[in-house]
Parts: sequence; C-alpha cells; structure tokens
Amino acid sequence: MSTTGTILNHAIFQDGYGEADLLRFAEVATPKIGANELLLRVHGAGLDRGTWHIMEGRPYLLRLIGFGMRKPKNQVPGIDVAGTVLATGRAVTRFAVGDEVYGIARGSFATVAAAREDKLARKPVNLSFEQAAIVPISAIVALQALTDVGRVQAGQHVLITGASGGVGTYAVQLAKSFGAEVTGTCRTTKLDLLRSLGADHVIDYTRDDFAAGPQRYDLILDIGGNPTLSRLRRALTPTGTAVIIGGEEGGKWTGGFGRHLRAAAMSPFVSQRLVMFAAKERGSDLERLTELIEAGTLTPVLDKTFTLSRVPEAMHYLEAGKARGKVAITI
Repeated sequence: MSTTGTILNHAIFQDGYGEADLLRFAEVATPKIGANELLLRVHGAGLDRGTWHIMEGRPYLLRLIGFGMRKPKNQVPGIDVAGTVLATGRAVTRFAVGDEVYGIARGSFATVAAAREDKLARKPVNLSFEQAAIVPISAIVALQALTDVGRVQAGQHVLITGASGGVGTYAVQLAKSFGAEVTGTCRTTKLDLLRSLGADHVIDYTRDDFAAGPQRYDLILDIGGNPTLSRLRRALTPTGTAVIIGGEEGGKWTGGFGRHLRAAAMSPFVSQRLVMFAAKERGSDLERLTELIEAGTLTPVLDKTFTLSRVPEAMHYLEAGKARGKVAITI
C-alpha cells in the first residue's frame, strides 16, 4: 500500500437529517481504506437528487434500509467523484498513485475520499475533473435503464420524461447513439437544451401531455414528473416497456417508491412491462462510458459549479429545479 502521511481533510459535514442550511464546512478525519479501496484527492464532485434525498432523510424508507435512523451513517455527503489517486489498498491492481480516475466514492464532498476499485475507471482524457465528476451515477443509471432493463433497439420510439436533468441528458444522447427515435419532455426554458442534445421531438410538459397525442412508445424512461401508471401505459405500445426511475413526490415514508412498487405488482398482469429499476454501481459501465465520451458520442452537460464551502447553496439550486443538466462541486 502506498502511504501519504498526514493529510488535512476539509469536508461538508452533516450532523443530522434536514435542510441544506444544516450542512457545515469542517475539518474531518481522513478516511481509512481497505484492501480493495483507494484514497483519492478529490478535484470534482457531482451533485444529484440521491444525495439531496439522503441529506433530507426522506423518504423515511431510506433510513430503514440502512442509511441511518437518526443521522446518516456517512456524515460527509457526496457520491460522484473525480480526482487523483493518493494511496492504494494492498489488493488494488488496476490503479496506481497519481492516476486520474472518476467514479463512485464515500463522502466525495471533501478534499479526500475513499472509493472501491471496482467502482472507478480512468478519467476520460477530454474532460475536466468537474465534467468527469458529473458523469458516474447519472450516466450509469441512463445506460443501464436503456440497455440492461429497457433493452433498447435501433428504430424504436423512446420517450424520456424529465429529459433535461442529470439522468435525462445522458439518456437522450445514449438512446440516439443506439439508433432510437427520441422524444424528451421538459419545461419551456429547457427545450433548446434537448434539441441541442439530438432529441428528435420535444414536449413542453407545462403545455402538453405526452400521453394525449397519437404517438405510442416502445420504451419510456420515466425520470421526472411523477406521471400515473395509467398515463404511462396509455403512452406505451401494447407490448412496450416503462422503466420507472424518478419520483420526487409521494408520502414521507415511501415517496416515489410507492409508484415503483405498484408498477412491479401490476406488470405480471398486463401485456406491457412496468419495471422498477435500481442501478448497479459498476466500474465496467464507467469504462464503457469513457469510450463513448472520448469518441465524442456522449458529452456531460455541466450547468454550474460551486466551491466546496458553497454546497448548501448548490443544494438549494438543485432543489429549485434550475439546473440544466448537472451541477458540480469544485474542490
């Protein structure tokens, strides 16, 4: 294992669940790494809805499934990371000290973070650290939803709801690269963004209902807007698939998960596939994404960057729905 000596680690710290204003800038202990882990000097971190949900501790189901009952188990938030390797565990073989990597870490809103080897890949050479940091979670979700679960094929009609957000901006580009005809929904101010990403058709959800028109879709990635299952089914072909990813509304206990569970219960009894989806954090998918990014097929949409001390402000920005694409934390 490589050694680094004493490292000063500044981070965003969370004493308990609640609003973004409870987050504080603090000096914390440098994380210890196991045999299959690496210690990273963080240069960029990504902000996503999952991190916001964990900060709030809602829906409460998150607490019950292992994130911590009264406070988060990991009190330094942040998952997406891009940085350089400071030290490696004794079983690490794919990376060495000084390598530039990106992927999924524990507590990436810090100057130093720990990550498992199998959740990292080399950073795309054509991206900055901030650009790379906004790829992992959102792009992995988009890739797996389209391929592993949605089984997208060339020539299919694909609808992506909430297409201007983190997952959606990757999903539009990936679906196009797989040869699909893509329709995306978003609010009025972001229609131009979807067109710039290659969407064949755009729907302003503040004015039009995607399920009201004559078009039927082979595959729907339901990322935003919380449409009812009946609306999703109405927009699908008789044997189409809806992959339910998003869901910001719902009760305090299950939130959007309630709709996921209803879809899974209904699916065996109808001709359409209604799929509850949870992504797997795989470094192999990151390697595939690296190839697409370096080939120019996939481009991260970085809306805005915030410094580490301004993470509460970044959280408010995300919560307000202002982001076009993703938000990064520069460290």
